[in-house]
This record gives sequence, C-alpha cells and structure tokens, in this order.
Amino acid sequence: MIAFLFPGQGAQKVGMGRDLADAYPVARQTFEEADTAFASVGQAQGAAAGSAGLRLSELIFNGPEDQLQLTEITQPAIVTMSVAAYRVLSEHGIAPDFVAGHSLGEYSANVAAGTIAFGDAVATVRRRGRYMQEAVPVGTGAMMAILGADLALVRQACADAAGGEVVSPANINGPGQIAIAGTTAAVERAAARAKELGAKRAVPLAVSAPFHCALMAPAEARLAPELRALATQAPRMPIVANVDAEPKRDASSAIEALVAQVSAPVRWEDVILRLASEGVTTYVEVGPGTVLGGLVKKIHKDASILHFGSPDELGAVVAACSISAEK
Repeated sequence: MIAFLFPGQGAQKVGMGRDLADAYPVARQTFEEADTAFASVGQAQGAAAGSAGLRLSELIFNGPEDQLQLTEITQPAIVTMSVAAYRVLSEHGIAPDFVAGHSLGEYSANVAAGTIAFGDAVATVRRRGRYMQEAVPVGTGAMMAILGADLALVRQACADAAGGEVVSPANINGPGQIAIAGTTAAVERAAARAKELGAKRAVPLAVSAPFHCALMAPAEARLAPELRALATQAPRMPIVANVDAEPKRDASSAIEALVAQVSAPVRWEDVILRLASEGVTTYVEVGPGTVLGGLVKKIHKDASILHFGSPDELGAVVAACSISAEK
C-alpha cells in the first residue's frame, strides 16, 4: 500500500516548483490558481508588509527569501508546491491508499483527498499563518528540539520547568526527536531540565511563533469558524490526522482534525506507526524537501521511501508505486 506524505512549514525554498511548472501544464495551472486565491486574501486588511500586489508564484519562484519566510506567505507557498506535485503524480496514474501531512501539510493532504478545494486551502492557510503569528507577540514564544530523549522525559521536563507558564511537547517527530513550544523563558527552562534528566541536546528552532501549544488557542478560535464554513466533500482516501493519528474517512472529522491541530501537538511518529499498521509499505514525500522521509526511516525502518518535487524524480516514483500496487 502507498501513502503520500506532505511537508509542513520549514520546507520552503526560493525556486521550488519552478521546474514542475515549466515541465507540466497541470503544475503551471496550479500555481496560477494559487495566485488568484492568494490575492483574494491579500486584498483584505493585514496582508504581510510588502506582499500586497505580489503574485504568490512570483514569490515562490524568485523570492525575495525574506518575503517567502513570512508565515502567512510560507504556508500557502508550501501547499501550492505540494499540490502541484500531487497533481503531476495523479496525471501519471499514481494514487495513494492513504495521505497524511505534517502540521500545515495536512491541508495539502486534504486537498489531495478531495475534502477541500485547492483555492480554499490556499486562502485558509494564508489566514492561518497570519492568525498563528498574531497569537503571540514576536519574541515572547519559542520552540526547541530536544534530541536523544523519549516523550516521557520531555513531558517530565516541561512539567518541572513550567512555573505557571506554557511549555509542552509540540512535534513528536520520531525516536529521540521531539520539539517543545511555549513562552520563551519556560522553553529555555524545560530544555535545561531535559538535559539534566538525560537528553543529549537542545537545539533552538528558527520559527516565528510557538506552534502547536496552548498559546495558539486564539489562532484556533479565529480559524475554527472559517474551516467549518468551507465547502467539503467526502475524502477519496483516508487522511491520517496529526492530532490523534486516526484515519479520517468523512469530511467533518477531517475538518475538526484541522481545527484541533492548531494548538495540539503533531503526533508524527504515531501517524507513521498507524500507516504502517494499515499495511503501508511505500511512502512518497510529495512537495518540497526530504525531512519527512528522514523521519519515516527512523520509525518504519523497512519501508520504501521516495520523494517527488521535481521532474527528474518522476520515473523512480512511477516505477516504485507500480510495483507496490501490484503486491
């Protein structure tokens, strides 16, 4: 069985997807669709400084990088690149049995499954990025990767160090790789405590806000009614959700998972374990970057892992998925 995995924030890179747009009309059309949806939100008050009037595809292909790194631009950019790649695979007859996405990537997964329309996803994640950024003043929140520690140790470190402030596991990415999020001081205390308890290292993450923790509750409250108002359809294949690692087989459950994930931890290790338990043996990371494939290698060691984000990767994916589908 085949699962498509879609990356989250951090996978962005100036120039991503340009070769897909050059090579495949369906990819080029995807970027054009995204430009329209992105602009519809940009016309509203509060668009990122300097982004008004710029096409999303122009920012993706040519930068400048500091604009692409803005959360409300990064999020629709990654979804656009991921969906463009997905549509190319779909045109070549490659269909997954399951889909999943890391944080933001769960929106790409829902587009691939047909739960929500692509244009709606682009507009929604632009607002999602803005709401998440505005939930916590810059500098007052932080995230840090705790390496070489299990979840129980990280939870204990957070509990010991909280001191009445917010700090908790945010991304449970795999064995020995857990990110924490919260107020800056509490995150620093928890990282120090984790090392006292036996963690190998604590590495600050270059993020603009403390994602997937209780500090994101205001963003969740703003986003929830917008998500619930979207036109939806029953997904064509199950979406294994970040929030509980359960396959969502109806639109309502898929949308509620997107609402909850704003302030809940990303249970990525459990997502991959669930996919493996469902019989998935081949994973295709669809979109920019190769981070998710690296995480899968640590969780599902005997799986076949491929990436698709450029034309030169298509042959290997088509061949591997054809073999997997025949088994």
